[in-house]
Amino acid sequence: MTTHEVTLDNVKDIINGNEIVLLDFWASWCGPCRAFAPVFDKASETHPDVTFGKVDTEANRQLAAEFGISGIPTLIAFRDGIGVYNEAGALPAPALESLITAIKDLDMDEVREKLQAAKAEQGGTTK
Repeated sequence: MTTHEVTLDNVKDIINGNEIVLLDFWASWCGPCRAFAPVFDKASETHPDVTFGKVDTEANRQLAAEFGISGIPTLIAFRDGIGVYNEAGALPAPALESLITAIKDLDMDEVREKLQAAKAEQGGTTK
């Protein structure tokens, strides 16, 4: 298996130390989480250039809270340390493949420009 256990101790290193990171927030009692696990694991074998991490929300409640997890499974994706996807719900294999392709195809200069513009806009709207 090519997924990593992600905890409060290693989450920053994993997100910032890899180009593309997918984090699966899950719990053992969650039926949809158990259904999504083999899809996630298979994708991790198919995409060795992507870092796949699993966050057990029961064992890592503080980490789940920091990410604002309110439903599981939740998949969060990062590219170059920037969050680019965050959605609850189990994805079927074709949807996960499409998501990974879309993340790989992102123009990160454009993403950074949009983030910078959004930050500037927020700063300019204070009353």
